Amino acid sequence: MSFVLNDDPRQTISVATRERVLEAAQDLGYVPHGIARALREGSSRVVVLNVDWGMEGNFSRSYVRGLDEELAEHEHILLVRHGHANPEATQHVLDTIAPRAVLRLGEVYMRGHEPVEEDWESGFAANAALQIRHLADHGHTRIALALPDHDFPLTDTRSGFAQEAARRMGLPPLEQFVVPRPRQAGAMAVEAFLAEHPDVTALAAFDDDIALRSITALRDLGRRVPEDVAVIGFDETEYGSLSTPALTTVHIDAEILGRIAARAVLDIDTEGLAPVPGRIVVRESV
Repeated sequence: MSFVLNDDPRQTISVATRERVLEAAQDLGYVPHGIARALREGSSRVVVLNVDWGMEGNFSRSYVRGLDEELAEHEHILLVRHGHANPEATQHVLDTIAPRAVLRLGEVYMRGHEPVEEDWESGFAANAALQIRHLADHGHTRIALALPDHDFPLTDTRSGFAQEAARRMGLPPLEQFVVPRPRQAGAMAVEAFLAEHPDVTALAAFDDDIALRSITALRDLGRRVPEDVAVIGFDETEYGSLSTPALTTVHIDAEILGRIAARAVLDIDTEGLAPVPGRIVVRESV
């Protein structure tokens, strides 16, 4: 039976015999045994993706969707783990389920990957540059990066890409400051920053969450958005459309990147798959 169900090319089995075996398997409700298959193939048909805290946005959701759908088309299963991917936890996963592969969202940039020109055309660097360019196109030359109040895996990378984008556009270096929780602390931080940098006219936020904190802080301080200070988000969430003013932001669709990652894990040709460039969702905050 196993030769038929596994479609073993080394075995010569008549069509009639193959059909009888398949019919019997269907009648019995046979399901392939995952552990037995893993032992035979050397790994299970499970691919693990680690998504660090703070990376749960449209990018990660669309990436997971593409990865999951592509793996399913090739009879593999995706397991998503949220939280910090420490080596001990990863080893425990390896020992327990022997996955086909363990991936980490954004890992190439966490390892200090230097962007090539392709990254500036359609990759992570291009999306960071898109945010700065939109502000520059609206006449803003003094721009600040509004950052989260605790470390995220890609904070330094994002900041670096934004600074390089500003340099390429001939803009002054971007100022940087943190917008903390709770609401009052955020307002105090924004007030102190603008008092020290009165020439800043636009904030490029780390993500939509920081952008919405910034808008709230500015309104609490009696500052108008965008008339006094423009604000742009990153990695669009639905909440931005519900704020007042509605948040202009960067939308990133990473489904193709997920499919490319799946094919790379399975050693399948990725020809014909190309990343989709990010785009600006124009609303009222810029």
